[in-house]
Amino acid sequence: MQRITIDPVTRLEGHGKIEIFLDDAGDVANAYMVIPELRGFEKFAEGRPVEELPRITPRICGVCPEAHHLASAKACDAVYHVAVPPTGKMLRELLYAAFYVADHATHFYILAGPDFVVGPDAPPAERNILGLIHKVGVEIGQRVIRSRGMAMDIVGTLGGKTIHPVNAIPGGVSKAINAEERARFETTGRELVDFAQFTLQVFRDLVLKNSAYVEMILSDAYTAPMYYMGMVDDHNRINFYDGKIRIVDPDGDEFAKYAPQDYATVIAERVEPWTYLKFPYLKQVGWKGIVAGKDSGVYQATPLSRLNAADGMATPRAQEAYAEFYKTLGGKPVHHTLAIHWARLVELLYAAERLVELATDPEITNPHVRNLPTEKPTEGVGTVEAPRGTLTHHYWTDERGIVTKANLIVGTTNNYAPISLSIKKAAQGLIHQGTIITEGLLNRIEMAFRAYDPCFGCATHTLAGETPLEARIHDARGNLVQSVRQNC
Repeated sequence: MQRITIDPVTRLEGHGKIEIFLDDAGDVANAYMVIPELRGFEKFAEGRPVEELPRITPRICGVCPEAHHLASAKACDAVYHVAVPPTGKMLRELLYAAFYVADHATHFYILAGPDFVVGPDAPPAERNILGLIHKVGVEIGQRVIRSRGMAMDIVGTLGGKTIHPVNAIPGGVSKAINAEERARFETTGRELVDFAQFTLQVFRDLVLKNSAYVEMILSDAYTAPMYYMGMVDDHNRINFYDGKIRIVDPDGDEFAKYAPQDYATVIAERVEPWTYLKFPYLKQVGWKGIVAGKDSGVYQATPLSRLNAADGMATPRAQEAYAEFYKTLGGKPVHHTLAIHWARLVELLYAAERLVELATDPEITNPHVRNLPTEKPTEGVGTVEAPRGTLTHHYWTDERGIVTKANLIVGTTNNYAPISLSIKKAAQGLIHQGTIITEGLLNRIEMAFRAYDPCFGCATHTLAGETPLEARIHDARGNLVQSVRQNC
C-alpha cells in the first residue's frame, strides 16, 4: 500500500496533515485529516473563577477570539442566571457582526481566493494574497484591506481590544457607546454593505462565469450529502448570536431543533486514537464511521450548513443573495463542498446589513448595558455561530463560581468528520491508477478542507486516555532513520 502525505496543509489556522493511502491498484483506499497538536483549554479553565473565562478562552485563537469571547460570556450569564439588558445584547451582537465581516473577508480573499483567482494549479509562490492582488489589481487589494480594517476598528472600539476583546462580562457589557460612535458605526456599516455586494460580484465574475470552476464545484469529488446544523431565530432565519440550533437531514427536512443548553441530548463526541481532535455526531443516528448520508450521524456546521438549516436570511439584500444561491445550484439543500465559499459571501452581506440595523436602532446608545449578577453560580451553556460553525461553551462551577469542569465544542470540531469525508472524496475523485501526483493535484485535495475554513488550534482540546509523543529522526537526505514513541 502506498502512502501520500501532505504535511503541512496550508492556509489554515493551526497545524494539520493529510494522509492518503493507495491500494495495490493505485486507487485511493482511504484518506485522513490528522491533527498532531493538543491545546487543552478545557483543562486550563478548571480552578479559575468563571468570570475570567471570557478573557482566557479567546486566547485559544487569534483568528476568531470574538466568537470564544461571546460564547464564554453567554455561558457566564447562564452560570449566574442573569439576563442581559436589550442594549447590552445589541452591543455584543454589533461587535459580532463587524467581526463576521472581517473574518469572512479574510477567508475569501486571503485563504480561499487564491485557489480560484490565481488558479488551483498555479505555483505555490503565486497562490497567495500577493498573487491574488497581482491578478485583480492593487485597487481591489486596497479595498479589501481597508474594508477589513474598518470592520476591525468597530471590534476594537466596542471590545476594548482589536484582538482578544474584553468588553462582554456576566450580565452584559462593560461600556456603552455615545452618539458620535453610533454615527461612525452606521457610516462604516453602509460602506461594508457595498463591500459585501462588491465581493459577491467578484465571485460571480471570477468563479461562476468560469465553466471549469463551476464543473469542479458540482463534481462528485466535491459533493457529500449529510446533516446540516445552524442557529436560527424564531422565524427559522439565520442568526449568528442568539437562537435555537436547527438540524436538517440530507433531504432538507427538519431533524432536530433545540435550545443551546440541551446540546448534550442531541450531540455526542467520539475519540479516535490517531488524532487529537474529537468527532461529534448525532446521538439519535449513532456513530457509523466517517461516511455520508442519512444513515450516518455525521453532520456539518458551516456557512453552507447554516443556509441549508435556515428558511432564509433576516435582511433584504442577503435574502436576495440566498435566493440566487439556491436557484443557481438547483434548490435546497446544497451538498457541494466548494459551495461553502459562496454561502460564506451570502453571510458576509447579512453581517454587514445586520451591523447597519443595529447601529441605527435608537436603543443602541442606552446607557443601561448590564444587569449585575445576584444569584449563586451553578452551571451554564453559551452558544454562538462562529464563522467556522456552531460554538458551544459549557461550564460547571462550585458555589463560589470556581470552574470545576468545562466542555467546548468548537466549529471545526463539529466539522472534523465532514472535513475528513470531503478530503477522502476529493482524493478518490482525483487519484486513480496511473495518476501522476503533482503539487496542483494535492492542492485540489487541500481545497476540500480549505472550504471549511478550519481552525485546528482552536478545535483541539482533550484526548481521553494517554497523550502520545512521537519523535522522528531523519538523515540529511530526508529519509526516516528512527521513530521513537512513548505515551505521556
